[in-house]
Amino acid sequence: METKFDAPAPAARGDIIAVKIGSNVLTRPDGTLDITRLSHLADQIAALHRRGVAVILISSGAVASGRSELRHHLPEGEGHRLDPVSQRQLYSAVGQAKLINRYFDLFREHNIPCGQVLTTKESFSTRRHYLNQQNCIATMLAAGVIPIVNENDTVSVTELMFTDNDELSGLIATMMKASRLIILSNIDGVYTGDPSLPSSRLVEVIEPGADLTGAISTSRSTNGRGGMATKYRIASRVAAEGIPVTIANGTRTNILLDLLDHPSSVPSTTFVAASSRPSSVKNWIGASEGFAKGRVTVNDDAARALTGPEGVSLLPVGVTAVDGAFERGDIITVVDPAGRTIAIGRAAVDSATATATMGAHGERYIIHADYLYINV
Repeated sequence: METKFDAPAPAARGDIIAVKIGSNVLTRPDGTLDITRLSHLADQIAALHRRGVAVILISSGAVASGRSELRHHLPEGEGHRLDPVSQRQLYSAVGQAKLINRYFDLFREHNIPCGQVLTTKESFSTRRHYLNQQNCIATMLAAGVIPIVNENDTVSVTELMFTDNDELSGLIATMMKASRLIILSNIDGVYTGDPSLPSSRLVEVIEPGADLTGAISTSRSTNGRGGMATKYRIASRVAAEGIPVTIANGTRTNILLDLLDHPSSVPSTTFVAASSRPSSVKNWIGASEGFAKGRVTVNDDAARALTGPEGVSLLPVGVTAVDGAFERGDIITVVDPAGRTIAIGRAAVDSATATATMGAHGERYIIHADYLYINV
């Protein structure tokens, strides 16, 4: 008998919009927190809240806020002597308290409660943790509380950190079945080249299946860990999961309300959503790729079948290699003959059985279609 993983979550009010605010939106050039802009964004979120729109806020800025706060408190040069992980732990521990207190005071002026959700990549690694996190945020939304989500940098270590809060915002949006994800950066969206060059133009709409990766700048932001390449990758993935994504300039006045009320008047890039959404279980599986316990390699025929529109299971006949020691129920990746990851799934058999039945006809599936997340 297959284990049941789904559990109902409390209903939230109205549409759910996930809004990610980047460090370069919330901080000044010297790294200090821009309270005026923070207040303006909070006013807009409060206006949406009063309309009945449930907003999940994924906010960067804690590390930058802590760094500026400790600038005059650490012995000279002490911060520079710390390794990068220790720096993030120290700055985020101080900065997270400062940041959430600012949000708390700003939303309290609107008589709206907010709450903090600190998470790590490990919180997406098991179905139980995933559902607990989903239930927490859904309960907050149902109670009219604005969840403010950030990575818990005080306990995260390099190999288990999110790429940045863009990745986290994508995971939160799909987990909560948001109707839209808005990523606020310090530029207007995706350009056909370096945004600083006159020849580059803003791409306003990106349809499913479009590939602009060759034109995306790989440089990272000044005060954060991300960059446009990461935003593009995350936005493409979230849109492929049935959620439209907009990248816009969070330093523009009234940006959130204008995006919703007068979208044609705001320069931005919108990734058009695919027509269907994966199940909640598949969303969790897609979020668990970094915790895969093994890998199976498939031949070209199996790769084409898996990535086709039919939604087939992975059968042993198409498997050419099995790597790693995994148990039934573990997350494993599926790679094509060129070594590209094309799917992530929950194993229906252990690695010994997968190896013993490799290439055979008429054997039990290695991953059922219902537990197979296609990664292309």
